[in-house]
Amino acid sequence: MEKRNKIIYWVVTGLLCLMMLMSASMYLFKYDMVSSIFTKLGFPTFIVYPLAIAKILGVIAILTKKSKLLKEWAYAGFFFDFLLALAAHLNVQDGEYIPAIVALILLAISRIYDGKVFV
Repeated sequence: MEKRNKIIYWVVTGLLCLMMLMSASMYLFKYDMVSSIFTKLGFPTFIVYPLAIAKILGVIAILTKKSKLLKEWAYAGFFFDFLLALAAHLNVQDGEYIPAIVALILLAISRIYDGKVFV
């Protein structure tokens, strides 16, 4: 049972972290495209770079497990990021809300199994 929990945790957490790193790299390397999307969603564009850095730091906090508090803050930050993205996409009705739902599901599973694997 514990081996199964570890496999689930690492697969789901790996997918979540990969999703966040891909998102952060897009924010950093395709700024013009991302800033136009942010504008359509009603967000200020000055948060694109800080958000990319926050996503990278969140991935580091979750994977390194150096600080339980930082890891919990990373999970919380990702939760609010995904929830805000979901609400924004639903509000403008652009049909791009599925990645936010997937991210919320991955985040929930990762957090639940984090408690089961590393108690």
